[in-house]
Amino acid sequence: MNTQKLPPFYNEMHAADGSVREIYLPYARWLEALPAGTLERKSAEAELLFRRLGITFAVYGEADGAERLIPFDIVPRIFGTREWQRLEQGLKQRVKALNAFLHDIYHEQEIIKSGVISAQQVLGNALYRPEMRGIDLPNQVYAHIAGIDLVRVEQNEFYVLEDNLRTPSGVSYMVENRKTMMRLFPELFATHAIEPVEHYPQMLLDTLREAAPPYVTNPVIVVLTPGAYNSAYFEHAFLASQMGVELVEGQDLFVQQQKVYMHTTEGPRQVHVIYRRVDDDYLDPLVFRPDSMLGVRGLLDAYCSGNVALANGVGTGVADDKSTYLFVPDMIRFYLGETPILSNVPTWRLSEAEDLKYVLAHLQELVVKEVQGSGGYGMLVGPTSSKAEIVAYKHRILAEPANFIAQPTLALSGCPTLVESGVAPRHVDLRPFVLSGRDIRLVPGGLTRVALKEGSLVVNSSQGGGTKDTWVLEA
Repeated sequence: MNTQKLPPFYNEMHAADGSVREIYLPYARWLEALPAGTLERKSAEAELLFRRLGITFAVYGEADGAERLIPFDIVPRIFGTREWQRLEQGLKQRVKALNAFLHDIYHEQEIIKSGVISAQQVLGNALYRPEMRGIDLPNQVYAHIAGIDLVRVEQNEFYVLEDNLRTPSGVSYMVENRKTMMRLFPELFATHAIEPVEHYPQMLLDTLREAAPPYVTNPVIVVLTPGAYNSAYFEHAFLASQMGVELVEGQDLFVQQQKVYMHTTEGPRQVHVIYRRVDDDYLDPLVFRPDSMLGVRGLLDAYCSGNVALANGVGTGVADDKSTYLFVPDMIRFYLGETPILSNVPTWRLSEAEDLKYVLAHLQELVVKEVQGSGGYGMLVGPTSSKAEIVAYKHRILAEPANFIAQPTLALSGCPTLVESGVAPRHVDLRPFVLSGRDIRLVPGGLTRVALKEGSLVVNSSQGGGTKDTWVLEA
């Protein structure tokens, strides 16, 4: 094991002198008054509730393919109104610029012509979809649902870790975590003024309605899932149920005369908006992967004809590629004429010779990621990796440097978490969900993911992380 130590981190509940930060004071007093064993008992109740609800996910690559519960931590993460307002402004600004970028690269390509970003970076990206050139979308929105991952390193210092614009997941856990906390600890919600998140499904439904073709006044909306074996199937079913719309698979839909229809017991019914949780490659076997059993033949033709809307739009992946991430602050300046409110993590592009040289010499200090990776897979965390793991990863980088970026190992903030020894800080990140329709909006909060192992910085559920409820206190 690499013996290099991680830097000290910002403790969200306790100041350096051990005192409780003001925002956590009422919760800390409540916690101190609890009878011994209460949290442990409530945690067991929460696990039972999650099992009954079937809130599970599958881990890709595991031999048994078993469904797992995402561990739920019952100690909330708390934000104040002012700090949340700043995050909200920064998130809206970022998503607005990302949608402007997507519209531009499929139309006039002004950002390429200006030299802000190279043609190779955009047009040479495997996730760029030439089929989308010149296609106009309602409200010029491509990423209707964006999951923006944030990390905190100081009291007022947050960084955007990555932008998830293809099929971002996890919002069902945000909603269910809140329901569970309200059921287990009603007294906390009576004594804390906490902003609600449970209206997210209605907000999502409004966003999808606004994505409908302009001539449609009462759109038929469906959620398209790859099926019950997908790792996020619980979420697909949950959101369809909460919005009161049909959950469908590709075989339930068909295209006729450039329009999409759904099979029903009463005959075909036209569909106007598809909230798709299927990747681009599998959407239409006539255009993308011909072996796909998950999509709908002719779907892209119907989409490009303006007869059906897809959320998120085809071709959004080029904007959440980790090599494109480097240019988002430039997008904000270029399209909005504004200074970025939220900063990127300093990032090295391994396609650049000087960056590559530096990173190879400092692998033991850095985090290295695949540019099109997700879910914490294919990542190297240098300070917690063995020498053998670092050497093996170095060979992967040398084989294809352009497939990787590197970032410093940030001291992610720590949040109080129930562990075997009691309540102790564990590293966290935050994924707020930003919805874009005629306006950009989000619920106050998001999915806090927590690395349950002491010292670990990897919060992804696929890598052993858990989740917790995120509170934004009302002013």
